[in-house]
This record gives sequence, C-alpha cells and structure tokens, in this order.
Amino acid sequence: VNQRVVVDGGWVFAAGVTAGIDGALRLAAELRGDEAAQAIQLHMVYAPEPPFDSGTPETAPAAILEQARRSVAAITAQREATARRVAERLGIAVPAG
Repeated sequence: VNQRVVVDGGWVFAAGVTAGIDGALRLAAELRGDEAAQAIQLHMVYAPEPPFDSGTPETAPAAILEQARRSVAAITAQREATARRVAERLGIAVPAG
C-alpha cells in the first residue's frame, strides 16, 4: 500500500515520522470529531512544509534514490539473514529470498 496512513479496522498504521502525527490526527478525528482533531493540529502548530519533494521513491531524484538504496543494502541483508536464522530456530517456513 502506498499511503502514509492506513486505517484497517481498529488499527491505524503510519509510515514515516510525520505520518505518525497524521495517523494520530486521523484517530483523534475518529474518536472526537474533525473539529477536535483540527484544534489539536492547531495547538501543535503542525503545518508541514518540506523543503524538498523527495520523500518517496516516486518523487525522489533517481540519483538520491540509488544512493539511499545502496546505503541500506548491507544492513537490510544482515537483518534478513538474522530473521531467517530466527525463523529456522522457531521452525517457521520462510520463502526463498
């Protein structure tokens, strides 16, 4: 799913630092109404103005995206190997990577 905030039943999922704030405001609106959520947003002075439009793979310049992918490749491989070892110890089948 390519959305910052996803509501699935009783769960609210948010991907990214400010997406957590977005999710909290959506939850506040669900629980207390739009006006209450807007008042919370005002008290927080939450009016994001990112200086760049490179916050997603779709909007980031190709060179920045490639650099970001390279910078996390090693840690991603390490985390996958760890997860596979744990799954094996627990007897959990994991699809081949």
